[in-house]
Amino acid sequence: MNITMTPKKQKPEWAPEGAGAEFASRVLGGVPGGHDGMPGGAAKKAPAAGAARRSLNVSDYVAGVRARDRTILGRAITLVESNAPGHVELAQEMLGELLPATGNSVRVGITGVPGAGKSTLIEALGTLLCERGHRVAVLAVDPSSSVSKGSILGDKTRMERLSRNPGAFIRPSPSGGILGGVARKSRETMLVCEAAGYDVILVETVGVGQSETAVRSLVDFFLLVLIAGAGDELQGIKRGIMELADAILINKADGDNRIRAENASCELTKVLHYLQPATRGWTTRSLCASSLTGLGVAELWEVVEEFKAKALASGAFSERRRSQAVDWVHAMAREYVMARFYGNPGVKEMLPEMERAVAEGGLSPARAVSLLVSKFEGCP
Repeated sequence: MNITMTPKKQKPEWAPEGAGAEFASRVLGGVPGGHDGMPGGAAKKAPAAGAARRSLNVSDYVAGVRARDRTILGRAITLVESNAPGHVELAQEMLGELLPATGNSVRVGITGVPGAGKSTLIEALGTLLCERGHRVAVLAVDPSSSVSKGSILGDKTRMERLSRNPGAFIRPSPSGGILGGVARKSRETMLVCEAAGYDVILVETVGVGQSETAVRSLVDFFLLVLIAGAGDELQGIKRGIMELADAILINKADGDNRIRAENASCELTKVLHYLQPATRGWTTRSLCASSLTGLGVAELWEVVEEFKAKALASGAFSERRRSQAVDWVHAMAREYVMARFYGNPGVKEMLPEMERAVAEGGLSPARAVSLLVSKFEGCP
């Protein structure tokens, strides 16, 4: 049997609308003969090669998101993540229409050292919540390569069971090298998911230890995941990220490791008495859990619910949301200024010369910045 691949290359369906040659990803057409090219398979009529998807306007996006159409939800998030000027403007119009339907979820940030089992924990917790009738959106931020700028985006593979659950929506995003691994558009993505009716937002971050603080400005409840027997107890005693956590969970508390995990949790409880709680009126908790056996997963969510109830009663919950909105303004302003600066024609022309002079020791970095800023301010 001779099977030949269709040679025609085209943009993938997730490509932003109107993307030009700068969007380098291409896909090949499928093989003939039905599903996976196997004879007798149930074949769907494929769209014509190079056929473009129907463009959506703001009303289409808003209606699709509110109707919980997962395809349009994915396209809306892609629109939010796009840096194309036309897409940015369209995304902001869409977000303005969706804003009244947002803010009705509990946002949980989950961070920790690589290998602590964050993805497995999220799958266990997300599955439990879906069984209880919640709708769970997982924003999983994968590390981007500093060399190739690429990202594996493999969280759906690690959360295979949860990804098949109709009550869950998993969206992997590249970190883009941002400190803390929180994607630049994560705030807007959360709003879109909330407008689609997801009442629990779980944000899994890259996990780079004490440098990871950006997630605190996104979420209501911040969970730090550690493991016993790998030096994490000593790392945890250091301040920094521990002061930002509302709970610290020792994961992989199963088998022979359960006793070590329980001991580590007890030690952390003692340490937490000497640290100021991250949230006013709340005492940071130390917990144990096993994503494999389910031990402690339900108890973890009980802690989150208790936190929300106390924070709402004390006003800390709404206070944090208001503070985050203000932080958002400053973050977007910094992003706008940087984009204008590096996109300035005069700066772009002058920058290579300044970099070369600094690298060769003929110009100080401070002087180079001064010259670049002068060029920027003198250009229209």
